[in-house]
Amino acid sequence: MSVFPTTVALADMTITSLEPTQVSTTHSLKRQVRSRGGQRWAIRGNYAPLDRTQAAELYAFGVAQRGQFGTFTIVPPAISTPLGSANGTPLVTGNHSAGETAIDVDGWTANQSSALKPGDYIKFTHDKVYLVTNTVASNYAGVSIVNIHPALTTALANNDAVTVHNVPFTVAFASDQRDLSAVAAGTFGYEISLVEVV
Repeated sequence: MSVFPTTVALADMTITSLEPTQVSTTHSLKRQVRSRGGQRWAIRGNYAPLDRTQAAELYAFGVAQRGQFGTFTIVPPAISTPLGSANGTPLVTGNHSAGETAIDVDGWTANQSSALKPGDYIKFTHDKVYLVTNTVASNYAGVSIVNIHPALTTALANNDAVTVHNVPFTVAFASDQRDLSAVAAGTFGYEISLVEVV
């Protein structure tokens, strides 16, 4: 799978959680709401003015994805480092079924008060990325419970790998159009809009 070019850093980035719901309001103004199920991330970003070589690399990569057809990975630089200490080599403990939101993890350095913090991102052995919703403390044996959102989309097996540093998002472009703009003499503007592929 292709990896998004990282030779130039994004000047700004927005990460969005997309969770479709159906909402209706009755004549008496009572709200009825239903989750349509599913969640995915969207990433948008802009680059500071680029020289032609930098712009060409990004634009060529984008065009090579053939609109929304290609999938690739990107590690969003703004969230690549966890807020928690994240020391150790975490692995899934036991088997977990799709739909679970509390995952047993071992392999942490013992007695960490905050191996992960709410807002950290985590990935297992499938493409989906999850958000950590609790402060994850490891016990004397390096074991913890990690609460995630959304619920697991795919079952996990004992000793499955856990990624907490430089979490790669599997994404595609959100539209079929790639634009490269000339913003000043010899400089170019480029922006990205991506959606997670789940």
